[in-house]
Amino acid sequence: MTAKFPLGQILITSNAVDTVPPEEVRKSLARHAAGDWGDVDEHDRKENEMSLREGYRLLSVYHAGDQRFWIITEADRSATTVLLPEDY
Repeated sequence: MTAKFPLGQILITSNAVDTVPPEEVRKSLARHAAGDWGDVDEHDRKENEMSLREGYRLLSVYHAGDQRFWIITEADRSATTVLLPEDY
């Protein structure tokens, strides 16, 4: 997969570290950077495509088993955070 944008500094919340297997985090970060937004709805998918062009924040949603987790890249592409929804 080819990255469509830089991830910047990669951060992960302590809840996500304790819950999401490291291999799932790595695979999901690669998908996110390639523009595979995971399980977002059509509205959020379109929002991400516009945000990619215009330089706004990007959100992806993935699952590790039954655990849902998010990956958010800041608008300035300085940082990408892996977190659980309840960490937001």
